[in-house]
Amino acid sequence: MKRSALRLAPYPVLVADAHGVVRFLNDTASALLPRARPGAEVTGAVPEWLATAHQNLTSVPVGSRTGAGSAVTAPSVSAAIRGEIGERSFEAHPTCEETGEVVWWLVDDTDHRLARRALHMERERTAFLGDASNALLSSLNLARCTATTARLAAGHLADAALVIEPPAGRGLAMVSCTRDGEPVRRQVGVEPDLVPGLPEALQGFPPVPSRWIDPAAAPAWIVPEGFGTVGSIVVTPLPGHGVPAGALVLLRGADQAPFTENEEVFARLFAARAGAALSAARLYAEQSSITETLMRELLPPVLHDVSGVEFAGAYRPAAESERVGGDFYDVHPAPADAEGQESLVILGDVCGKGLEAAVLTGKIRNTLHALLPMADDHQRVLSLLNGALLNSHHTRFATLVLASAVRHAGSVRLRLTSAGHPAPLIVRGDGHVEEARTRGTLVGALPEATAVTVEASLAPGETCVLFTDGITEAKGGPLGGDLYGEERLHSALSQCTGMPAAAVVEHIQMLASQWVRGGRHDDMAVVAITAPRNNHLSAVGGRGPGRFTA
Repeated sequence: MKRSALRLAPYPVLVADAHGVVRFLNDTASALLPRARPGAEVTGAVPEWLATAHQNLTSVPVGSRTGAGSAVTAPSVSAAIRGEIGERSFEAHPTCEETGEVVWWLVDDTDHRLARRALHMERERTAFLGDASNALLSSLNLARCTATTARLAAGHLADAALVIEPPAGRGLAMVSCTRDGEPVRRQVGVEPDLVPGLPEALQGFPPVPSRWIDPAAAPAWIVPEGFGTVGSIVVTPLPGHGVPAGALVLLRGADQAPFTENEEVFARLFAARAGAALSAARLYAEQSSITETLMRELLPPVLHDVSGVEFAGAYRPAAESERVGGDFYDVHPAPADAEGQESLVILGDVCGKGLEAAVLTGKIRNTLHALLPMADDHQRVLSLLNGALLNSHHTRFATLVLASAVRHAGSVRLRLTSAGHPAPLIVRGDGHVEEARTRGTLVGALPEATAVTVEASLAPGETCVLFTDGITEAKGGPLGGDLYGEERLHSALSQCTGMPAAAVVEHIQMLASQWVRGGRHDDMAVVAITAPRNNHLSAVGGRGPGRFTA
């Protein structure tokens, strides 16, 4: 290529021959490479990376002669190489001439390189924020989410990180973590105003720039053990859903570069994601605590023997994921010092399933509990309950059965009242199953609730079974669509002669579960009242009704 054309090139151009001697360079190249001049050795005149590339390029012969009488061969074509000259970065593109000379075109790619570096950094930060979001949202456990926040911040943003929870009472609760360490939870009895910017961050105000915070003024309690001297500090809020979720403190050692403005902005982006995750975890924990408290009042109670009468019950909700539903039962024992008083058993079924039915179930149970002083009159209890349901905002109704039980001279006397509910079944000692002749209207639907109360007696070993229609209407069997039905229930109970109450309930629930297998079914509830086979002890002194061994 002609030297005149090279002289007008917009890029620095350097021409060197196959012996490593500079033959030409334009004015731009002369300004860039002040030690290079025609006739000088490439080595020493240009940066080492360019001299090495020229040497490697000219040492590969291609077998072609470059001119008359010359033994120099033309170098092979090579890709561009990159290196630095001063504070700038250049790409050197070689062009091989037939004379064996190499024309080096030097293209300044500093801005391009910085742009690529910034793009690479942004991609890494975006990938980190994505991974951090996945890690933070993978669990709604508040303690685990806090520890994850501290570990991610220490591993990617600083040398150490502290996640300080919103103040609750005296002192501060925090989780600290170093770059290669494990999160450590601790409670310190200090005030947040000891760290500049921390009180504002805990209230959700924008963070102060890190250059305004003197690292030498950092209190000892924010510095992890063995961390060394603090070089720079960033304090940023953890924004939550409506209320601050805490504050994030980042520490960098004195031997590290201080936080740049871009790094502080990136720390706030991470804090926004961490704060949302922490807020969601804290909200979930609060709701779980409230739900657990309310659920305890809705769950069926654990039954036990009362005054010589065996009581047992079992409940299976319609869905495996639900713990409560529309079926319920309760046993209200007679006072311990009230000899001969009846215990009241209630088993019911609210129309519908799920949480709404469970809420009405809780209301019915509480109302019946308040009506216990009137338990000697089942009709009055049902009428008052019917009025309470009609005056509520619910549109659902319920069926239930009341059973008052008391031990008397080795047997158990019962008063049974059904309000639109399947009648109780009595398992006699010979295996015969009787249906109690009680009938009545459901409660919560009609202006008046009427019912017929019947009396029955259980001999030792006999059982009265209260159940909901979830048992008899359970669909299953060989074809999967047959009802379990009353006939199968009578047959199953006839095999329960002499069984304890708990065994009777377990037997019925097992048969119903085997019948439906994995199919859909309604709520199922069963309560058994059994007169146990035990001895009656005479009263001391021959007075009073005595006491049973049960």
